[in-house]
Amino acid sequence: MRILLVEDNRRLSDALCKTLEEDGYALDTAYDGLDGEEMGLISSYDVIILDIMLPGKDGLEVCKELRNRHISTPILMLTARDALDDRVRGLDSGADDYLVKPFEVDELRARIRALLRRESPSKAGTLQAADLVLDPASHSVRRGDRQIELTAKEFSLLEYLMRHPNRLITREMAEEHLWSYDHVIASNVVDVYIRRLRSKIDDPSDVKLLETMRGAGYRLRVPEEK
Repeated sequence: MRILLVEDNRRLSDALCKTLEEDGYALDTAYDGLDGEEMGLISSYDVIILDIMLPGKDGLEVCKELRNRHISTPILMLTARDALDDRVRGLDSGADDYLVKPFEVDELRARIRALLRRESPSKAGTLQAADLVLDPASHSVRRGDRQIELTAKEFSLLEYLMRHPNRLITREMAEEHLWSYDHVIASNVVDVYIRRLRSKIDDPSDVKLLETMRGAGYRLRVPEEK
């Protein structure tokens, strides 16, 4: 999952980036409203974390402009002010949620997961396809009774596929959602991670869930219930 963080406090921005990247998210950062708005318009993100008090252009105006330009990405507003008017203005500008500074990182993680659920066919805390179950909160995966150990990037790719079941995911789409803008990746990196997932998830099972769409990309196929 790819996140845009627009926060002018570089120490806070660096700390959040380190934490969320360890969780497996890909992070792009901007330190003022103008850069954040431009990045939000030209790139595809799963969540945008947007501070209100920003140089160049404040977060409320950035949020309004993104919504006016039909960017529907979930937006979490950060504010150092807990006044009711500020919260109302943030939500009325098009934000989906807000978080008051200072905040606990675990609450930020939970709010990100909640925003991702809004965009997912499943509104439950866990994602499931046949007997494959992924829990974003505990960062765990199991297939039937078998617990599966995944790296952070493998987990992120599987989560992305499970949030879009039965949908073609091209290599370009996977790259865009799993790696940050400035990250240089090999041309076959998605194929490599798919092979790793297949060896851990599908190879030991009779029912295969990961499908290769030749010349197009990949799909996580959810078998129809009989």
